[in-house]
Amino acid sequence: MSRKLSRRALLATGVALVGTAAMANAPLVSIRPQPRAGDVVIGSGGPPRPQDRIVARPSLENLIARADLGGETGVVISDVTTGDVLEAHLPDTSLMPASVTKAVTALYAFDALGESHRFATRVLATGPIVNGVVQGDLVLAGGGDPVLDTDALAALLDQVIIAGITGVTGRFVAWAGGLPELREIDAGQLEHLGYNPGISGLNLNFNRVHFEWARNGGRHTVAMDARSETLRPEVTVARMQIVDRTAPVYAYADDGTTDQWSVARSALGDAGSRWLPVRRPALYVADVFRSLARAGGLVLPAAVLGTSEPAGFEVARHESPPLEVVVRGMLRFSTNLTAEVIGRAASQAKGVDAASLPASGAAMSAWLAARYGVTASFVDHSGLGDASRISAADMVKILAQAQNGPLRGVLRDIPLVDDARDRLPNPRAEVVAKTGTLNFVSTLAGYIDTVTGQQLAFAIFSADPEAREIGKRSGDEQPRGSITFNTQAKRMQMRMLRRWARMYSAPADEVDVVVVEAE
Repeated sequence: MSRKLSRRALLATGVALVGTAAMANAPLVSIRPQPRAGDVVIGSGGPPRPQDRIVARPSLENLIARADLGGETGVVISDVTTGDVLEAHLPDTSLMPASVTKAVTALYAFDALGESHRFATRVLATGPIVNGVVQGDLVLAGGGDPVLDTDALAALLDQVIIAGITGVTGRFVAWAGGLPELREIDAGQLEHLGYNPGISGLNLNFNRVHFEWARNGGRHTVAMDARSETLRPEVTVARMQIVDRTAPVYAYADDGTTDQWSVARSALGDAGSRWLPVRRPALYVADVFRSLARAGGLVLPAAVLGTSEPAGFEVARHESPPLEVVVRGMLRFSTNLTAEVIGRAASQAKGVDAASLPASGAAMSAWLAARYGVTASFVDHSGLGDASRISAADMVKILAQAQNGPLRGVLRDIPLVDDARDRLPNPRAEVVAKTGTLNFVSTLAGYIDTVTGQQLAFAIFSADPEAREIGKRSGDEQPRGSITFNTQAKRMQMRMLRRWARMYSAPADEVDVVVVEAE
């Protein structure tokens, strides 16, 4: 059985216990150990025996060994008030941060742009409007909005129509802003993954196109659209062809003007859909805008890409939510496109190289060194690239110094649950954090506030680079063993959180103890 005893009572009875943080790893030995939930029985692995012993609170090493992940795991937890490191395992080992990178990117963007910054998408006319016709070009000018969707683009078009524009004498120009357009985030990903799209100053629907198929009789029909909650405009800059082959399921080709996709007929069932990445974001946004305009009676020529900042006057404007709201959504849904756009925008605002993701990631790494005194190496802002590295110790150092800033308020709540994934009825702590997941990489970093008022910062990084490389060579979206790795890693992380919640929230004069009775 298990009960709580005060320290005074324990001393009076001469019982030696293991409740304090300093003694958290000491074993409780008896004639007949009786484990409780969460205890580790060190022994045969079978029924308890007299020579077995119970570790009332498993050490970090116990939990890591139980997870049996392979690779390496770095862990640090510290008191953000005192700066004391409370526990650590391989704290200085630099590992892949995966999407925990986005928490760093949030700090970088807040510092460079401000929490209230908004990204504007505009429509400009380069000449006067005469009888509804623009005497010149109509320009769709991007401002880096990472959350623009088809509904918002339609609202922007409504402003153009309300302005009385019915046609143009010149061109329809898509200008993507002052940064080069990139065709993908990470070249090491499979081509058809929707979370690895192109990046531009003009972005739409997180730069994904919706592919849908259905079997009619003996044939499949396909559709490519930019759907939203209310609209489904057709897309012409991305096309799909069904082919007879066994592998790969999806293949991509660039013909210079459109994204050319093909899919293996054998992989299609009766009906289905998925989001595919867009490799030409600026032309994609312009294509959808033109499709919406045609439905509204405004016929525009095919879009051309602008090569310099356009001159003209503004006829329509859409602004994103404040950066704080954008970042909260990015951290909740872990959107790679958002991270890369705001990270590059931050580098641009600081006047440093953001032409490529590695260059912009290096600029963020240099900022971290100057601002927080840490050594890190980032190759992007989303964590999708697996060449980024940071240690658990440096991640916690960043979190501790940033505790009074805006980051804590936009991190996601992480409920404490048991091994069956049921919420604990009376958790002793609240956790806000950012998760990170790649094949054979699982990370978690954030803050713990205990019921006794202690504020902690932590980082848990697990990675098996060798298994990841083997998985990448397999060409599988979910390589063999990757699901097991990530499932075990997340279970280990939760066990660590529960352990810390118990350890650092107990009153000073009360400790948890297992009382073992002999036969």
